Amino acid sequence: MSKDFLKGAQDEYDVVVIGSGLAGLTAANTLAKAGNRVLLCEQHYQLGGMASWFKRRGGHIFDISLHGFPIGMIKSCRRYWTPEIADSIVQLKHIRFDNPMFALSTTFDRQDFTRILREQFGLDEATIGGFFDAARRMNFYDDQEMTVRELFDRHFPGREDVIRLLMEPITYANGSTLEDPAVSYGIVFSNFMSKGVYTFEGGTDRLVGLMRDEMIANGVDLRIRCDVEKIHVGPRGVEGVTVNGRRIKTRAVVSNSNLKATVLRLVGEEHWDPAFVEQTKAVRLNNSSCQVYMALRPGEMIDESCGDLLFSSTAPLFRTESLLSRDIKSRTYSFYYPRTRPGSDRCLVVSSTNARYEDWAQLDDEAYQASKADLIETTLAAIEAYVPDIRAKVEHVEASTPTTFEHYTRHIAGASFGTKFEGLAVSRAIPEQIPGLFHAGSVGIIMSGWLGAVNYGVIVANDVDAHLLKTSKRPSAPATV
Repeated sequence: MSKDFLKGAQDEYDVVVIGSGLAGLTAANTLAKAGNRVLLCEQHYQLGGMASWFKRRGGHIFDISLHGFPIGMIKSCRRYWTPEIADSIVQLKHIRFDNPMFALSTTFDRQDFTRILREQFGLDEATIGGFFDAARRMNFYDDQEMTVRELFDRHFPGREDVIRLLMEPITYANGSTLEDPAVSYGIVFSNFMSKGVYTFEGGTDRLVGLMRDEMIANGVDLRIRCDVEKIHVGPRGVEGVTVNGRRIKTRAVVSNSNLKATVLRLVGEEHWDPAFVEQTKAVRLNNSSCQVYMALRPGEMIDESCGDLLFSSTAPLFRTESLLSRDIKSRTYSFYYPRTRPGSDRCLVVSSTNARYEDWAQLDDEAYQASKADLIETTLAAIEAYVPDIRAKVEHVEASTPTTFEHYTRHIAGASFGTKFEGLAVSRAIPEQIPGLFHAGSVGIIMSGWLGAVNYGVIVANDVDAHLLKTSKRPSAPATV
């Protein structure tokens, strides 16, 4: 008889959270601290969504995706999680670029980028400052017609090298392209450029473990391997969910699932205004990714001159099509040294490339396995330029593709960064269509990444708390962003 992963669960909750990405985890924790009965359902055996990890024989632990975020993550984690989590966020101070246009190292903050643009790229202070100030002033209500390409052409006409320096890291962080609205790039760029890029010391397994402990302490009913199959809607709004075949009543649902899946699958088109359904269908998914995970034998070291993050490319120019091509010319390497996981004697490298889902999903099994083997081989060949003896030191190598991410996260088309910019308006409008139903996650580039997910989880938790307060007399103390 199969295990009942809902054993002991109540028949009714104030809130059911679907999915355990950082937005879902934060929403669940915030709502539980406000006194609500919260059930969190995760269909995978691991919490974290794209902010997760996996283990392999030999004691190797791999973090999934590239974990870099702005300094604001410290404040958000201290406010909405715990001091221990906030105190474990540390700066990555050695970021490298190596491509046909330039090779350089930076601390990845405004002061150092200003120095580099002045000394190495020959730009004057007024031009540099004008761009940074323009990016910092951007907000969601700005003109959304201007593209990222037009933004660069306005401030740095004809400077493909400057575009590459300022664009490439953000593309790897959240899928930005030159064709996206400039506001979606500018807000993320200005956040990163303020005081550098940060990561979580101790690895994602430690982070999610600390979050799990905090949620349990606050009373969240955490359930893994619990697949929400349906959100039930009645005349007055949300009525419940079906999880692993069992119906559970709830006054509110927070879906941390894919935006399109939430609207079109979990609820169904018949419950929405037809115009809203069409608006949802028109939302574009962001791209997916391929990753190659390389673990060195215990005690084998990588020279830290390789850097913490290395943006490497042999492509002559920065172009979206080139980044997505199966003929990979650009890779971002994330180097994990023993200091990244204190107490460890392990070095790991994760290579990440942007990718198209359709390039992998259409392959038969034999072709798929051959393509994964080729991805691993070409990645090892490419990284030899930086770690010449990598093949002699490596103990375990494996790869993930867009279909891997689709399988484990249920993201449509394995989308690594949710939806494009227009998804944010659809996400925010969901409770206007169905009272008691909310969405939180990576929708629109502004809300992509770790910091965006945490903050969006808080924003939505406040919306849910206000909804519950309207439908009951319970006093509330919602959080504020």
